[in-house]
Amino acid sequence: MSTAARTSATISLTTDPTLSDPDTPFAVVDVHKAQRNIERLKARADRLGVTLRPHVKTAKSLEVAALMHSGTPCPVTVSTLAEAEAFADGGYTDITYAVGIDPHKLPRVIALLNRGVRLRLLLDSTEQAVSVTEASRRAGLPIPTQIEIDCDGHRGGLKPDDPTLTEIGRILHEAGCLDGVLTHAGESYFAYTPDEQRLAAKNERDTAVAAAERLRAAGLPLDTVSVGSTPTAHAADDLTGITELRAGNYVFFDLVMVGIGVCHIEDLALSVVATVIGHRPEHGWIITDGGWMAMSRDRGTAAQAQDQGYGLVTDLHGTLIPGLVMTAASQEHGTLTARDGAELPDLPVGTRLRVLPNHACATAAQHHGYHVIDSTRTTNTAPAIHAFWERVTGW
Repeated sequence: MSTAARTSATISLTTDPTLSDPDTPFAVVDVHKAQRNIERLKARADRLGVTLRPHVKTAKSLEVAALMHSGTPCPVTVSTLAEAEAFADGGYTDITYAVGIDPHKLPRVIALLNRGVRLRLLLDSTEQAVSVTEASRRAGLPIPTQIEIDCDGHRGGLKPDDPTLTEIGRILHEAGCLDGVLTHAGESYFAYTPDEQRLAAKNERDTAVAAAERLRAAGLPLDTVSVGSTPTAHAADDLTGITELRAGNYVFFDLVMVGIGVCHIEDLALSVVATVIGHRPEHGWIITDGGWMAMSRDRGTAAQAQDQGYGLVTDLHGTLIPGLVMTAASQEHGTLTARDGAELPDLPVGTRLRVLPNHACATAAQHHGYHVIDSTRTTNTAPAIHAFWERVTGW
């Protein structure tokens, strides 16, 4: 079975296993929390009058995406062509590939366009623009393309006043390929107050609109003005001039987002189940079988006011164990310690725990799929697993 076919299938479980059953470590998604997070941002986008184009790079799952729009395909953003291909197989026809295009990948782009998928590309150089337009002419069809705008020095893109902006715009326009501009406020992940996040959202909007207006003033019409990051999407209060809003992390959220106040711990929909496999009382350690291969190496909270190590620890029902933190990781071993004066709990070998991640995207990427639970279905036993949702892998 192909990767796309495997990804598009929801594997229904014939019995009702619980979080006590599968071999650990494994990833868990609380569908109730994910749905609540999805509805929160959708309502905000509706109030702001923009199209919400979720970034599926966090979950990389057709089943998670189905939660976003009542089960029908909606506009999405992807980070790999493997995602684009899998989502096209799942019926999605409006896709933005929000990573600068590698010319070597253009045959796969053309193949998707020939299937009727409107796949938008992203670039920030004349070299890329020439490659795209040449491929477009050879294929005999336009390749809708957006120019990446740098709003905060975070990564790629052009400043709105860069002379190259109109040069690239003209190359694309003459080939019928200019679709719009796109920016991402990556530095908003370091905006620690609501005011800082609102300013980041305003700057993101203003920068994108300025770039669009400069292109239009040069006689280069465009349709799309796209902005988004999880922090700015939740902070923006005016998106005048913007056509669409992108975000991805918000579906699961994580401890980085908790640390900057975008969400609460109770909103985190992704966790990893691990098992206690040993103790080192002389060091104050509890050892689990969930190392960095299960959690990732991401230490995104290290620069925040509260360093959460590799993640906070809960019981199987999601209740935080006071002061217990995953503070170290080797490949297949996680080390839990107590902090803030907490007493190290007595957790015998075989005890199962859940760890809440620093960075949902990075932790999800360590797993092939998600064991799905619903925290509204309370039980005295371990939470029941209702389904297994596979993830798209590869590039």
